[in-house]
Amino acid sequence: MLLFLSMMIFFIPLEGDTSPITCYNDQGDAVDWFYLYKLPKEHSSRSPRAEGEMYLLLEKGSEGWTDGKVTVNDTTGALGRTVGQLYSQEKNTEVAYILYNDQRPPEDFGDRWIDNSGHGGGHTKGVILLDKVQGFWLVHSTPHFPPVRQEGEYYYPTSGVTNGQNFICVTYPLDRFQTIGEQLQINQPNVYDCDVPDSLVSLVPALADVCKKKHLSGHIFPRIKTVSNRSVTLTSKEGTNFISFAKGASFDNDLYHSWVAPTLQSDLLVQFWIRSTGILHSNCSEGWKVLDITLIHPGEAFTFKASQDHSKWAVSPQSLGQGNGGGWVCVGDINRNEAEEKRGGGTVCLQDPVVWKAYRTAALECESCEEEKIIQC
Repeated sequence: MLLFLSMMIFFIPLEGDTSPITCYNDQGDAVDWFYLYKLPKEHSSRSPRAEGEMYLLLEKGSEGWTDGKVTVNDTTGALGRTVGQLYSQEKNTEVAYILYNDQRPPEDFGDRWIDNSGHGGGHTKGVILLDKVQGFWLVHSTPHFPPVRQEGEYYYPTSGVTNGQNFICVTYPLDRFQTIGEQLQINQPNVYDCDVPDSLVSLVPALADVCKKKHLSGHIFPRIKTVSNRSVTLTSKEGTNFISFAKGASFDNDLYHSWVAPTLQSDLLVQFWIRSTGILHSNCSEGWKVLDITLIHPGEAFTFKASQDHSKWAVSPQSLGQGNGGGWVCVGDINRNEAEEKRGGGTVCLQDPVVWKAYRTAALECESCEEEKIIQC
């Protein structure tokens, strides 16, 4: 009996044990990566309380889009569990975080949303959270998200409910975050809340500089006087290779047609926020076709116009190469318009057959390059 009790005591978790900082799915399992598609308001109302907050989820190992178990505002969903880690950390825990958004949350944290995007920094949105072992980088398209840490709790803003939104979360080991910091320095993001404790500054100095709102210069790349753009391979914790494309204001060109398409050696179908001035129409010049998506059908049940979708994603029209590699999917935070040619921003790309099929079948109609006609993608 005493032996049994001693064994029971031995297997009781020690007080203070914490879960790893990682992307989480709807079941609360740590995952290497996930894609989340928040559906537009009028196409996602399963109940009045959930109107505009329903989503589709695709994680590593799944076979395609699955319906979200809860809503994007729920702390037990994939987005709430993942971003919610920031607010559940003990105050004395040594974690680094950076919140950036060209449309930051309002300073009064009320219901009155303010367009404080400005034009000086990058058109970028994201969340970084890490400790001395690992962390996650979430790239997304939602304005005013997430709340600052001092708010003390996770919530999804009402301003992000009406339109569709996209998220990509990837879990990375610690040694990837210096490179991620360098990518952000090129982007010149609007950082509205951050902290990189002294114990992590020497491990991720680029992130510390981003927190200080420093931009990329010759002291990091001594052979390059100015860095207008850079693409790098980022390997996730479990070995998936993503390509991060980051451009700064000096790049002064369209991200997708002038750089991503020729780099990936692929035509692209692109979804972006078309309800802005100076949008760039489909472009079939210089050997690459980049077509603007006009009608979207992710999953099995919902079809909506690009004008109802604030997401920024791109997909290869065809599967590439031999074997089961699939085509490319890129999820980011910048649009195709004249103003954003002159602003920082980027996208994160993956070649995966399941992810490619999920996004490729979502692109129903596109604008052609000939007289701007609407065609099947």
